[in-house]
Amino acid sequence: MSQAFPYGVVPKMRPLPSRRAVVVSVLDVGTSKVACLVARLKPVEPGDALPDRSHLVELIGVGHQRSRGVKNGQIVDMDAAEQSIRLAVDAAERMAGVQIESVIVSVSAGRLSSETFHAEVGIAGHPVEDRDIRRVLQAGCVHTVRPNRTVVHSIPTGFGLDATRGVRDPRGMVGQHLGVDMHIVTAEGAPLRNLMLCVERCHLHVETMVAAPYAAGLAALVDDESEMGVTLVDMGGGTTSVAVFQGGGFVHSDAVALGGRHVTLDLARGLSTSLDEAERLKTLHASVFPSIADEREQLAVTPVGESELEAASYVPKSMIVKIVKPRVEEILELLRDRLKASGHASEARRVVLTGGACQLTGVPDLARRILDRPVRIGRPLGARGLPEAAKGPAFAAPVGLLVFPQVAGLEHVDPKRMRRGGQTQKDTYIHRVGRWLKESF
Repeated sequence: MSQAFPYGVVPKMRPLPSRRAVVVSVLDVGTSKVACLVARLKPVEPGDALPDRSHLVELIGVGHQRSRGVKNGQIVDMDAAEQSIRLAVDAAERMAGVQIESVIVSVSAGRLSSETFHAEVGIAGHPVEDRDIRRVLQAGCVHTVRPNRTVVHSIPTGFGLDATRGVRDPRGMVGQHLGVDMHIVTAEGAPLRNLMLCVERCHLHVETMVAAPYAAGLAALVDDESEMGVTLVDMGGGTTSVAVFQGGGFVHSDAVALGGRHVTLDLARGLSTSLDEAERLKTLHASVFPSIADEREQLAVTPVGESELEAASYVPKSMIVKIVKPRVEEILELLRDRLKASGHASEARRVVLTGGACQLTGVPDLARRILDRPVRIGRPLGARGLPEAAKGPAFAAPVGLLVFPQVAGLEHVDPKRMRRGGQTQKDTYIHRVGRWLKESF
């Protein structure tokens, strides 16, 4: 195990100070773009912010660059990826007028997966106190991490008191046994270590890592959706990841290594053109549903290796639809099948799409047919100062990273007490329990 994650847990950041403003920087390293945002988080009164939010997010710096050296969310060329990160960070620093020293980084690679653990402790019939909650949280976090996996998140999703489940605030209640359900999100360690190394080569400290679909959900979902049950699908360039929210909490995560970049590759192969030309055709003309005029409308396609317009050939627009639609259907059908296998399909009867690939014409309607539930496009909410370029679904995850520090107290970890693969070390979570219960519920 690399020294990056010596105990199998990504670094964890401390909760935000409740009485002073702080400047937070985030970094979203994707297959198609690298985005760096800088924001000032100002504490506000509970009635002046969104529910469950203690700070106001005011964006002061934005930088984004075309991503290089990244494939399916993983670093494949360290030097190229480092250069893209440096350019994005430099642009954000210039706009914000600050020097960035540390960042919160999103994670979409490493085959994100979820596990659920349950634990109980005896309370002998006395009213539940904070120390009892700390005790059951510690018991719920003692688990075995599979080899070569790293814990990204460990979040309590609900308490139980004897036979009563779904208790949100058990303090003051009486019973014999206090239980807790823990949602553990893990990813392969190697892609995360390489990402952290690449960021550190840019002389930046990694505060923590956040699963990209979780971050997108923090930015794009409204409270009623996360309470009633919703599936957030973040359709990125190299990966499509899923986060299921139920009862106001993050309860499941998954990912498939397919995204908008694969649609571009299919077009480049099918039309024998360059990747840049395929991306242009996808952005301007691609759709997943044919129309009557597609056979008559002819599009100029420059063959790969040619730069002269005279060398362009002409293909009907219907050919682009025939190439694009099967790939998008494959992605959505994979998600549908994996959700059914996870057992969370019945809980989340609504879908919110984020990520750049969801902007392809017709994707929401196709998702509605395949997933058989209402679908909407999710855009960042609850942040001031967003430029027009950052108000679309492609920036939901980066903006969500700015919201994450407000809920970071849910999973403040002491990784030195981690149990890995049958070892005796234990994973103890030092919770700001009273504050979490007050702010969340």
